[in-house]
Amino acid sequence: MTKTKLIQRLSERANIPRQTAEHVVNTIFDAMRQALKEGRRIEIRGFGTFKVRHYAAFQGRNPRTRAIIHVGSKVLPVFRAGKEIRERLNQGRH
Repeated sequence: MTKTKLIQRLSERANIPRQTAEHVVNTIFDAMRQALKEGRRIEIRGFGTFKVRHYAAFQGRNPRTRAIIHVGSKVLPVFRAGKEIRERLNQGRH
């Protein structure tokens, strides 16, 4: 699902104007983005958890030339699906 489709679905389900739905979605995403930027964890019960993971710098190799390259440290967002959503996705699969 794209952000546009999410806005459209919210607008239809909540029976609100599209601009209002867009403002709501953008506000939620901005708050999530800011929380992750500050290193905070986001937990949405029944859906999952977002957090940031810090990776240290390391020496890697270019697989084609085998030359040693420096890979800088980085911070990446990580999502872990909650128990309820995992169960819903796997219903009827055995």
